[in-house]
Amino acid sequence: MLLLYGMRLVGEGLQKAAGARLRGFLLAATSNRVKGVVVGAVTTAILQSSSAATVMLVGFVGSGLLGLSRTMGIILGADIGTTLTVQIIALKVYDYAIVIVGLGILLRFVAKSGTVRDSGLAVLGFGFVFLALKILINTFSPLTGESFLGEALLSLSGDPLAGIIIATLVTALLQSSAATLGLAITAAHSGLLTLDSAMPIVLGANIGTCVSAVISSMGAPVDAKRVALAHVLFKVIGVVIVLPFMGAFTGIVNLAGGELARQVANAHTFFNIAIAVIFLPFTGPFTRLVQYLIPERLEPKGFGPRYLDPLVLTTPSLALGQATREALRLADIVQDMLADSIWVFKRNDRALLERIEERDNDVDLLDREIKLYLTKLSRESLTEEQARREIEIITFTNNMENIGDVIDKNLMELAAKKISGHFLFSEQGMKEIEELHAKVVENFAVGVATFASSDTELARRLLNNKVKIAEMERRMREAHIDRLHRGLKESIETSSIHLDVLTNLKRINSYICNIAFSVLDRERKA
Repeated sequence: MLLLYGMRLVGEGLQKAAGARLRGFLLAATSNRVKGVVVGAVTTAILQSSSAATVMLVGFVGSGLLGLSRTMGIILGADIGTTLTVQIIALKVYDYAIVIVGLGILLRFVAKSGTVRDSGLAVLGFGFVFLALKILINTFSPLTGESFLGEALLSLSGDPLAGIIIATLVTALLQSSAATLGLAITAAHSGLLTLDSAMPIVLGANIGTCVSAVISSMGAPVDAKRVALAHVLFKVIGVVIVLPFMGAFTGIVNLAGGELARQVANAHTFFNIAIAVIFLPFTGPFTRLVQYLIPERLEPKGFGPRYLDPLVLTTPSLALGQATREALRLADIVQDMLADSIWVFKRNDRALLERIEERDNDVDLLDREIKLYLTKLSRESLTEEQARREIEIITFTNNMENIGDVIDKNLMELAAKKISGHFLFSEQGMKEIEELHAKVVENFAVGVATFASSDTELARRLLNNKVKIAEMERRMREAHIDRLHRGLKESIETSSIHLDVLTNLKRINSYICNIAFSVLDRERKA
């Protein structure tokens, strides 16, 4: 348990220290396959888990952030990156486990910088891993003379297939190939394993690590399932290729030299490098194979969230990025509602009015789903910056939902009244409403850009526009009243509707301008 807990702390600490840069770095992998391998290797070295990296890829592909073909090189690189953990475990640093634990605690609770504190969590995790290995070595030492245990472990070389199956099951249970290989390295340190009997464990651990990705893809879109299948096929085919040449592969590992524990770690590294070398030139055909094995299913889908992937909730920076994308999608719907609303007044278009009212239901649904998604994030796992971004997203979607309500329940109600009464705005009055509407639509775009970029200059521009639009609304109200004094028939008939339209456009603009406050508040606290 201490070993698994330590591995978990290492992953959590390094993920937090990397922050949102990890997401951007992983998404930087382009169609260049070699670059994908490098990005996958470095990302997994940061995450300390190929399972975590692959689960992340499943989420990216399921959410549309990455195409399937672009993930192939990343998966191969992730398998190489995870070998770093095993190489570190093979070092004889367990005698200093207490010192490393102490250093981790010191960094965690004394350091002022958030990044240093998060790095301290990773150091503390490594300390626990090494401490667990030290305890295991001390436990195994008295058993070296036990012929039954020694024979059982050594028998793995005589029946490698059974050894692979056992190691696969153990790794699937532990959800970590590094943990399984850590146990193997510990047994090797204690003299309970030979290189021949360790090789099936290495191969089985590589297959077992795919279980996390398979589980995470259940219920996910087809492309996400394909990512998981690709990971499984890379490993299984690799093992099938190596199995007939186990003796030769063992000889290559042996030639590299080093103590037995180091050779076990090297076998893991060599195997994953070999897989990358073999499969990298054929990622295109391999992608088509995976697509053939899991064909696309065209099923009608109702309206719902597109980017709120539960698979990335364990990585707050990624989850917040997905929530931001969904919030911007919600804003697009509201922006269309606002842009179309003027045509209902100009054309007395009842069909368009009804479509706008229906779209408000979509806005309400997305607003609710985004908030529910964000509440699933653990507050303890969020950095101060991430917690602030969470509030910004919730505030933004709330403002968007309020704008949708104003359009649906106020503007469209006024439009329905105008249509039912067969009223007409005066030519000048309609022109003024169009002018104010155009300025509000323009400011809406600035507001969305402010939220997306957290740009303080845009935020100030937003607030400046608020003053200008308020002044414009006041002048147009006075112009309408002047037309009433002149006894203009159209103005008298539509007076209450006209003034309420101006008021509601001003209300919409106020909700838009609320976006600026959270951005400027961030600058004040920085």
